[in-house]
Amino acid sequence: MTPTLVRQHPPRTGAVPRADLRARARDWSEIQERMLVPLYEAVYERLDVGPTTRLLGLGCGSGLALLMAASRGAAVTGVDTCADRLALARERLLPDERDARVRDDTRIVRGSPGEAARPGAPAYTVVTAFEPIGCLAGDAERLGDLLAEAVPLAGRGAAVVLAGWGPPERCATASVLRVAAGLAEPLRGGTGAWRPTDRDDLERVAARAGLRPDGSGRVACPFGYADADSAVRGLKSTGLFDPAVTATDRAQVDKELAEALHPYRRQDGTVWMPNVFRYLVARVP
Repeated sequence: MTPTLVRQHPPRTGAVPRADLRARARDWSEIQERMLVPLYEAVYERLDVGPTTRLLGLGCGSGLALLMAASRGAAVTGVDTCADRLALARERLLPDERDARVRDDTRIVRGSPGEAARPGAPAYTVVTAFEPIGCLAGDAERLGDLLAEAVPLAGRGAAVVLAGWGPPERCATASVLRVAAGLAEPLRGGTGAWRPTDRDDLERVAARAGLRPDGSGRVACPFGYADADSAVRGLKSTGLFDPAVTATDRAQVDKELAEALHPYRRQDGTVWMPNVFRYLVARVP
C-alpha cells in the first residue's frame, strides 16, 4: 500500500491483556501507522526538517515519523510509554546494523519527556505530538501534561507541532467511531470516551502550554486497507475502540466495526475512508 494511504501514536486505554498489546503494536506498525505519512511529510516540509534539526517526538510509537525525520538528516529522540511499540521503534532506528540514514545520536526513551532530558544536551528545535487529539475525552489534557515536560527541553523559538482530527464531516472514520461510542455508552463522559472534535482543540492546548501559534494546515490522510479484516485490526490498534471493548467485548466490537465499515468497502474488497487531519505549529516564547 502506498504512503498516501496513517499518532498517529494512539492512546492506550482499557484493560487489554499483554499478548494483545504485542499483537496490537504490530498491527499499528504494519497496518495503521503509515496512514499518517502525508501529515508527517507536510509538517517536515513546512519546517524544513534537516541536518540542523534536533527533534523530540512525543508518543513516538513504533517510530515511523522518527525514521522519516532521520532520513532527512535530523537528530531524533522518541519518547513513549508503550514498551511493545518502542521495541518496534528500536528495530527501525537502532538495529544491530544501523541504517546509514540514521544518526548515531538517535535515542528511544521509555517514559515521560522529562526522562529524555540530558544535562548539557543542546535544546530541541522541533517537538512533535503527532498522535491526533479530538476524539477521546481527556486527550487534550494528557497532551498538555506531556507538553509541560517537553517545552522546557526546547529552545526559544522552537517549533511545537500538535495534530488533531479534522471536522467530522470531512472524516469518514468519524462515522465508525460513533458506532464505538454507542457500544461504550456506559463509559460516556469518562476519560477515554468518544467526543466530537472541536475546531479549537489544538489552539487551547497550545495556549495552556504557553505557546505562540505560528500557522496551521490541513492534510488529507485517507485510511486505505487491503480488506475488511485489515481495517478492523488497524483501527483497533489505534486504541480508539478500547472503551467499547471494555464496556462490551472484543467479539461484539469486531462485529459492529465490520458492519460500520461496509459503506467504505469497494468491489475488490479493499476499504477506503477519506479523512482530513489538522496540525498547528506553535512556537516556544
